[in-house]
Amino acid sequence: MSKQEEAALILKLYELCREDGMRKAGDWYYRDFNPHSIADFNQSMFGEHSGQLRVVVRFWDMAAAIVNGGAISLDLFNNSHDEHIVVFSKVEPFLREIRQTYAHDFAVNLEKLIDSMPDGRKRTEAIREKQKAVIDQFSGKHKTDRSGWK
Repeated sequence: MSKQEEAALILKLYELCREDGMRKAGDWYYRDFNPHSIADFNQSMFGEHSGQLRVVVRFWDMAAAIVNGGAISLDLFNNSHDEHIVVFSKVEPFLREIRQTYAHDFAVNLEKLIDSMPDGRKRTEAIREKQKAVIDQFSGKHKTDRSGWK
């Protein structure tokens, strides 16, 4: 696939993210979905935000499948954004339980993509830690020193 075709796919993914339903689901996922346990995950998965959780994870799992299949290069995809890492970072701690309990293929393409990235798991953990710091800051628990943020 040519670089122009890959770029067109990246732009199409961005365009899809801007659609109203996806934007609302993404806003909820990035801002309000912060599971600390499998029980928290299950509450979202089977509660009022089930659709939002599923649409975000499915979208980025599908995008990961496109990259894993070679339609978009890993470098171009990773250089375009890091939303897929944020999405994965929120579910990674619970993957084994999710897959054993009810969804054996949950986020498998995302996981494969993360594992194909240099330091993918380290980047995932770093994003998770940054999210915790931001949540703590805005919940009033403590002020976070953001000098280490890039």
